[in-house]
Amino acid sequence: MVRRLSFTKYEHEVLPDFRQKINLAESTRDVRNFFYHATSELFDNVFGDTVRIDYDDIELVPDCDDCFVISDRLRKSTGFASIWKDSDLPNVVSRMARSATNRCKRLEKHTEKTDAKIRM
Repeated sequence: MVRRLSFTKYEHEVLPDFRQKINLAESTRDVRNFFYHATSELFDNVFGDTVRIDYDDIELVPDCDDCFVISDRLRKSTGFASIWKDSDLPNVVSRMARSATNRCKRLEKHTEKTDAKIRM
């Protein structure tokens, strides 16, 4: 039997602040930034100082199946790859990405609200 690591504990630590921020986001750019910061915090909790996360390492991509992309540099990192493969971390990040993607789609549908906030 293969042992899988679970990081839902860390997800629950990051999620309330992440949800609050994306709900208050006024643009899709804000949502993308909040997604990066939340996943970066999650990765810091999981990996500590063993893996360095750069802004380009994780990106919200609403048009792809998983709704996010992890950079090749990060995927090839020894400390990252083994944990990513043998844990629920991809599922955790995917759930966060779907929430952010849903918020992006809502903002895109209701651009008049976003435009009104920007003009104020």
